Amino acid sequence: MPDRPPGQPPAPAPGPPLAGTVVLSFEQAVSAPYCTRMLADLGAEVVKVEHPRSGDLTRSFDDAAEGMSTYFAWLNRNKRSLALDCKRPEARPVLDRLLDRADVVVQNLAPGSAARLGLDAATLVEHRPSLVAVDISGYGTGGPLDHRRAYDLLVQAESGSCASTGRADAPAKPGIPIADIGTAMQAAAGIMAALLGRARTGTGAALQVSMFDTAADFLGFALLYARYTGEERAPIGMSSPVVAPYNAYPTKDGRTVVLGTTNDAEWQRLARDLIGRPDLADDPSLATTPQRCGQRDRLDEAITAWTATLDLAEICARTDAAGIGNAEFNRVTEVVDHPQLTARDRWQRVGSPVGPLASLLPPVITPAWSTPLEDVPGLGEHSAAILTELGFTPEAQDELRRAGAL
Repeated sequence: MPDRPPGQPPAPAPGPPLAGTVVLSFEQAVSAPYCTRMLADLGAEVVKVEHPRSGDLTRSFDDAAEGMSTYFAWLNRNKRSLALDCKRPEARPVLDRLLDRADVVVQNLAPGSAARLGLDAATLVEHRPSLVAVDISGYGTGGPLDHRRAYDLLVQAESGSCASTGRADAPAKPGIPIADIGTAMQAAAGIMAALLGRARTGTGAALQVSMFDTAADFLGFALLYARYTGEERAPIGMSSPVVAPYNAYPTKDGRTVVLGTTNDAEWQRLARDLIGRPDLADDPSLATTPQRCGQRDRLDEAITAWTATLDLAEICARTDAAGIGNAEFNRVTEVVDHPQLTARDRWQRVGSPVGPLASLLPPVITPAWSTPLEDVPGLGEHSAAILTELGFTPEAQDELRRAGAL
């Protein structure tokens, strides 16, 4: 045990917790890049392997961030880019030296591609037992769909996520790519658990994480409800199928406020103290959550009659005072300068080939370490430096270029 006075926390670590951890990633799009960005934000050195001629496909999604893709800028700070054609036999010595140096390998290549290159998790860990290797896929291994390419919309449609969003006659994909992001977070959590296990045993792990499994798990209570009842609750826009009242309501000044109750005590405060409707509070047909869900339209009408008489700011002040959950409905453009972000300096700047770019700090906040905020890389920006670190002479690098591997 450390020798320090009881109750005194340990001294802050000298750097981020994953400093010194080398992550090699064969990544495209969102799921693997978001996973490795999380690791990079925690201090890991991430080497992003990209095809020399096309690079990560998100590089060309748009050019709205001062000429750079907003997708790529979001997902790839704190990384080094190595442009390498892994299909070329001349690239194999480079891959072997990279793998010998790596602690973690992440890949979300097209189905079958990693196995053909010997870069699937099982093969990597078989030959390098201390590695933590992760296969991120659309549908996992086995089953009738494991051969399919998978993108966020496709997986959300297949998994039932879209059917649980929007309205019954107008299903919708959530604007946030939850299948991609959720899979990235599951993979990052698995990687950190495996690294912790390796620190104890010296042995790594081969991990598999699929977007479909993640989206199905995220359905949570909705999936269990369908399993046990044979039915599904119809989506109802911004409301909730399981609690009421819980919805978006118009205000006097033309805005929208979102109010919600999650239990009977909150309902009593909302009805009696907030909107001044003791008749509703005392109505025995509204006493429980299931009863209120059955009369959602009646409750929404009563709340709308109250919100329509007040400006948004007044409603939020009164609901805060009453201990009722509330929020403003904001457009994305309104969140850019949201006071909760600006007052806490959540926007920072990172470098890039097109100049400084805005970047949000990661959600985890701690005084124990500071978050690295290194550049978003250009395609192959670090190829020469990485190859030199691996022991390839300038002449050997020239030979790789002539062979088309770089």
